[in-house]
Amino acid sequence: MRALVTGASGGIGRAIVSRLEADGYDVTGVDVDQLDVADPAAWTDLPQVEVACLNAGVVTGTDSIAELTDEQYRRILGVNVDGVVFGVRALAPLMEPGGKIVVTASLAGLTDVPSDPIYAGTKHFVIGFVRSVAPQLAERGIAINAVCPGIVDTPMIAGSRAALAAAGFPLLAPEDVAEAVMAALADEETGQAWVVQPG
Repeated sequence: MRALVTGASGGIGRAIVSRLEADGYDVTGVDVDQLDVADPAAWTDLPQVEVACLNAGVVTGTDSIAELTDEQYRRILGVNVDGVVFGVRALAPLMEPGGKIVVTASLAGLTDVPSDPIYAGTKHFVIGFVRSVAPQLAERGIAINAVCPGIVDTPMIAGSRAALAAAGFPLLAPEDVAEAVMAALADEETGQAWVVQPG
């Protein structure tokens, strides 16, 4: 079985690659240096895969809508939104019936996140897109689901790790998210949002 993982050099991406390889998958892991998910032209000459994990994601780094720059806004839309849409658009015609797509969303897509409203907005889009595109992909025999982790101990939270630790806030390990991805791949449902929390 062959798999493609985007955002493969990050904490969650590395964990997904390792978990898939442990299950015997031949994994192509890509990051921005190999495939800029925000560039529609980059989604060409893709390997034939049975599984795709669209995991690339970024945050804006600001909670202030007044101070949000155009660059921050375009960057997060490009990675978090375009990267999913372009990925599904490119991969769906190439996948055989039985193919599986898992998108890394977030609990931020199911609740409010005042600390980064644009990030939350992108993840709300991802979950709505996954739920809405699932029926047409099902006609091709392809399943698509989203995993929605809480706060994961990755470099993305470096600026707030100390405060979270001081508050006793439980963090997920990247490996926990990888296990949720495997559960989503094994399930027969489609169009689902899998909540992932410690414990």
